[in-house]
Amino acid sequence: MKNLVIFFFLLVSFTSFAQKTDYNTKTGFVAEGYDVVAYFNNKAEKGDKKFIAIFEGVKFKFSSKEHLEKFKNSPEKFIPQYGGYCAFAIGKNGEKVSIDPKTFEIRDEKLYLFYNSWGTNTLEIWTNEGAEKLQKQADINWEKLKTKN
Repeated sequence: MKNLVIFFFLLVSFTSFAQKTDYNTKTGFVAEGYDVVAYFNNKAEKGDKKFIAIFEGVKFKFSSKEHLEKFKNSPEKFIPQYGGYCAFAIGKNGEKVSIDPKTFEIRDEKLYLFYNSWGTNTLEIWTNEGAEKLQKQADINWEKLKTKN
């Protein structure tokens, strides 16, 4: 009985203090407030403050009630890879870098966001250097980076 009580205490303690995924919420919203569902229609659309959802403690904006409902029904489908940080930077250098929400790719039904500023479009570099290889490395790097510190 004593071992069971200790086990239960440790289990509750571990789950209470387990770190959550680190999302890029520099502007207060994932994807800088762009509609993560719209990306799957090959559109980068700003979300509207009338359509907000909270998932895993972070906020998402949507351009329509329809997109909000789609997200609520299956949020994991629409969450950007690597917490919404630049996929190229995660893959190439293992670094969390902000994104340009208008620069994105849907690959294998997953959303990837990229940095694009000052003449550096990391989506182009991602493609030119070999997206599959960088994606595999990003998956590995993200396992080390994904929790909040």
